[in-house]
Amino acid sequence: MAECFGSAGGIIWGPFVLIPLLLVTGLYLSLRLGFLQLFKLGPALRLALFQRKDEDAPGGDVSQFQALTTALAATVGTGNIVGVATAISIGGPGALFWMWVTGILGMASKYSEAFLGVRYRTTDAKGEISGGPQYYLKRGIPNGFGKFLALFFAIAAALASFGIGNMTQGNSIAGNVVESFNIPTWVTGLVLAVMTMVVLVGGIKSIGKVTAGFVPVMIVFYVLGAVWILIANVGQIPAALALIFTDAFSGTAAVGGFAGSALILVIQMGVARGIFSNESGMGSAAIAAASAQTTHPVRQGLVSMTQTFIDTIIVVTCTGLVIVTTGVWEQGEEFAATMTGEAFTHGLPGGWGHLIVTVGLVMFAYSTILGWAYYGERCVESLIGRVGVMPYRVIFSIVVFIGCTIPLAAVWNFADVMNGLMAIPNLIGLLIMSGLIARETKHYLKNDPKLVAGKSEVDLFMRGRDGGIDTYEVTGR
Repeated sequence: MAECFGSAGGIIWGPFVLIPLLLVTGLYLSLRLGFLQLFKLGPALRLALFQRKDEDAPGGDVSQFQALTTALAATVGTGNIVGVATAISIGGPGALFWMWVTGILGMASKYSEAFLGVRYRTTDAKGEISGGPQYYLKRGIPNGFGKFLALFFAIAAALASFGIGNMTQGNSIAGNVVESFNIPTWVTGLVLAVMTMVVLVGGIKSIGKVTAGFVPVMIVFYVLGAVWILIANVGQIPAALALIFTDAFSGTAAVGGFAGSALILVIQMGVARGIFSNESGMGSAAIAAASAQTTHPVRQGLVSMTQTFIDTIIVVTCTGLVIVTTGVWEQGEEFAATMTGEAFTHGLPGGWGHLIVTVGLVMFAYSTILGWAYYGERCVESLIGRVGVMPYRVIFSIVVFIGCTIPLAAVWNFADVMNGLMAIPNLIGLLIMSGLIARETKHYLKNDPKLVAGKSEVDLFMRGRDGGIDTYEVTGR
């Protein structure tokens, strides 16, 4: 079974299916949106990190900042530590460059899916917000094809939540804790399962409160440790950057094969691990974005876009530069799981640097569990109704314990396949609805270029225009 999923994942994430689809979609959306991820990044960061919420915004279960941190919780995980090391150890330092490219183009995809998530969000039978590709695909593409894409996404995402959002994260936590602190995996699993269930019972409001306080601390903690190492090795940074840019187009760091195959490998590893880290184009973050209290989809789209910037341009870059400047990337693929810890130990005095990675990995992975639990329950709700939410939360918490205590080679392959199957219908939908996204974005930014308009101003320039937040629909289930 592991081999079967591995083969399927190799095809889906290979150079002829998902990688070109992701890059082409990101580039196309960037062009249609006028590269707003570059020109509107400053106002977006201000709105996301400092203003944090829209006053008097209608609907929504959590603030814009809480929706952002929930999405960050789901993406800043093992991909930022182990995923970066894997990409560089296999593809060479040049893989980091292609992770940057994926992140920059992915910001346009993240903006677009978050825009649609808010635009077409609905309420469930309990009055809680539901949104994401499972809704905007069937409502924004009003035919049988849209319904098929939405169903395909919901099933793949619900299944993926038990893989990449649960068992793999729990296993990473348990493995690092037993190695660093000699705590048995079953103890770690039991604590994680209980903690997860306690938070999930409160739904998105509970998750939002936890991630709003937890996620910024964990990111700052990890980044400060990385910056300390980079300052200590500042003389190595120019050479590291030169190596990254050179190998990005030559592939000479990759071992074996002719030059062309090496270049394909470095691009493949950079793009695949980049998407694994920031999830741009997968549609998952749109589920969290839909829950935000906001006056217009454009505003939350720009807030959500900063998630990819923080994840890839900041956290991934810190990890990658530490690995390259300390030289541990040359150890090879078999040491990828411990490579980042080794880089921190090598870069910091006293031999305790690996503890920063262990603590960071525990925090990153646990936050990913919480974020993906919400994604999974919203997909289950869209498939079978509100009745499935609580059973899903209980089963999800139990599976956390299982993931901490069993080998996971097959689960990693399964997770890669499900992640790819999530992204395909979402990317197709983004391309089909790109006209709506571009038109309404242009209209909003023409009237509020600095993102300072209040609710009354937004209502005024949106009056009579069908392009804001859609009418809520109660599912009745």
